[in-house]
Formats: sequence, structure tokens, C-alpha cells
Amino acid sequence: MNYSELIVNRINQQCKLKGWSINKLATLSGVKQSTLDNIMRGITKNPGLVSLHKIANTFNMTLAEFLDFEELNNFSFDDEEN
Repeated sequence: MNYSELIVNRINQQCKLKGWSINKLATLSGVKQSTLDNIMRGITKNPGLVSLHKIANTFNMTLAEFLDFEELNNFSFDDEEN
């Protein structure tokens, strides 16, 4: 699994916990629907910190909390470059 897929899975997981659609997340977070759609479809491979920060805050998490999960903690960017 690559970095962008990990982020997509994390967003989907948190939306499922809240009972939200991606559209509702976009509305609540202030992240443009098109930006969020591009992240979710894998078009945006490296989401920006501002977008991730807004998404995390909408889930009532800090950015650090949002990015602190086992799969990402064990991820190696070196593996993705090969």
C-alpha cells in the first residue's frame, strides 16, 4: 500500500466512525470538494498539510493524532520510491 492509499483509508475510517460521507467532510472541513475528491481518487498523491490539518480538525483531532496510526507509522518512503 502506498502513502496516498494510507491517507485515503484513514479518511474513510474516520468518516465511517462519524457516519459522514466524503461530501459532508468537505462541507464541514472547508476543504474544496474537488480537492477532497482528488485525494480520495488517488489523483493527489501527496495531500498538502493545510488540507490534512483541516480534515484532522474536523475529526476533532490534531494533525499529529490524525497521522498517528500503525500503518503509517510502519510505512517506509524508501519502499515507495523503488
